[in-house]
Amino acid sequence: MPKPTMEYTETTGPRSGSAKRERGVSGGAVETVAKRGRRSFSAAEKLRIVKLADACLQSGERGALHAMMRVEGIYSSQLSSWRSQLNLHGTSGLNARKPGRKPVRAAHEVAYAQVVKRNEALARELHIVYALLDLQKKAQELMRLASPLEEGTSS
Repeated sequence: MPKPTMEYTETTGPRSGSAKRERGVSGGAVETVAKRGRRSFSAAEKLRIVKLADACLQSGERGALHAMMRVEGIYSSQLSSWRSQLNLHGTSGLNARKPGRKPVRAAHEVAYAQVVKRNEALARELHIVYALLDLQKKAQELMRLASPLEEGTSS
């Protein structure tokens, strides 16, 4: 069997099999596509998918379940974690949360938050007290208006 001969082109010399070199395109001139980010699901989408998966399991259609998961682009581990979140916390458990640990707040930040919360509670109580005082003033005024009428009718 004869050995293959090297092909030569006018622009590139020996043919190496690289289509870019044959066309004279450098690596820097090639357009790149941005990497697709992680897909995120809203709580409504998660609930819809979990209900759809439960319907597939109840009807005994495991093949349909796997096809649905492929179409939606989810893994069985995601589906099981969504189910457990739904069972533990209801529909509010399906809402997205920021990943990672919760930030640790300094002691002065915690104390400030408690003071602000207490201040808001006292402001609500003060508002109620002022409303009750206004009500008492109006009731007293009505009593004064009613008292001369009663005295005049009783004599």
